[in-house]
Amino acid sequence: MSSPMVHAEAVVKSFGRTPVLRGITLTVERGETACIMGPSGSGKSTLLRCIHHLEAIEAGRIYVDDELVGYSERGGKLRELGRKEICRQRAQMGMVFQHFHLFPHMTALKNVMEAPLRVKKLRPDEAARAGLELLDRVGLADKADSYPRHLSGGQQQRVAIARALAMRPKVLLFDEPTSALDPELVGEVLSVIRDLAHTGITMLVVTHEIGFAREAGDSVIVMDQSSVIEAGPARDVLSNPLHERTMKFLSTIL
Repeated sequence: MSSPMVHAEAVVKSFGRTPVLRGITLTVERGETACIMGPSGSGKSTLLRCIHHLEAIEAGRIYVDDELVGYSERGGKLRELGRKEICRQRAQMGMVFQHFHLFPHMTALKNVMEAPLRVKKLRPDEAARAGLELLDRVGLADKADSYPRHLSGGQQQRVAIARALAMRPKVLLFDEPTSALDPELVGEVLSVIRDLAHTGITMLVVTHEIGFAREAGDSVIVMDQSSVIEAGPARDVLSNPLHERTMKFLSTIL
């Protein structure tokens, strides 16, 4: 059997004296869409940021495609990698944030082209061609020359997804991608993510959208009080949760 795409073991993270991740262990298989759910403040976003090594961990290990993320290990001791190696690893993981983070002075197409031009050193014509294909993939081929200020929130988030895909990542990390959107715009973003779930790319999606998790998720990981309290196939966790805290959380969003 092939190894998982993402594996975290006993990951610990605190902010000051406040524990945020208490020994998190989880596995996401290759090609799997894992939906991470739970109450606000349970550590979901911090977990994604640690996987992407935007936050350093205090204990444990995180592996993506069998490679230890953010650190080298010798004699059981970890040493943080240099900036160049960290950037190389991050380039293999696309991350989509709550608030888009598009460059306001660049068109939609330029936003999608930027990382391939700078990091992968693609020729401008190659980057433009690939960028247009990705914008078409998220339903925005007609917005290539539009600036973020002229796009709706849903359109900006779809550009952000195209930008993440432009680096051809091994895994996509979505941090509550619809939480900053007006309700009428949520569906268009979830539709794009749902389509991606059928392409075989590995995805971790922090979401409160239970309908999306039921339709597109292969697995659901429930976090509460900085810990994973339940994990398993989406249909089982959402329909027949075993943990009382999972039941309580699901009752608040149904």
